[in-house]
Amino acid sequence: MTEKQAIKEIMRRAADIKPTVHVGKEGLSEGIALELKEQIKRAKIVKVRVLSTSSDEISVVADSLAESTDSILVDVRGSNAVFCERREYRNLTQKKNL
Repeated sequence: MTEKQAIKEIMRRAADIKPTVHVGKEGLSEGIALELKEQIKRAKIVKVRVLSTSSDEISVVADSLAESTDSILVDVRGSNAVFCERREYRNLTQKKNL
């Protein structure tokens, strides 16, 4: 599976997921990063919502969270960002098309 196909597959799975981590007006904190890391470990794919009251821009928040949680930032749309566990992403990109 190519990277583009893997991203499409992850986004297809993420379409049914509601955001479980919310970044509010306080912005990023260590607690948010730890919570996201735990959720990624458990669910493999997690959606994060950056509220409009946040002082940070969505792209900055998403890049920081991906780096601090050692996960893959799959996509940013509007105020939502989708993160995937590295191992899950690697498995999808290495999967053969049947």
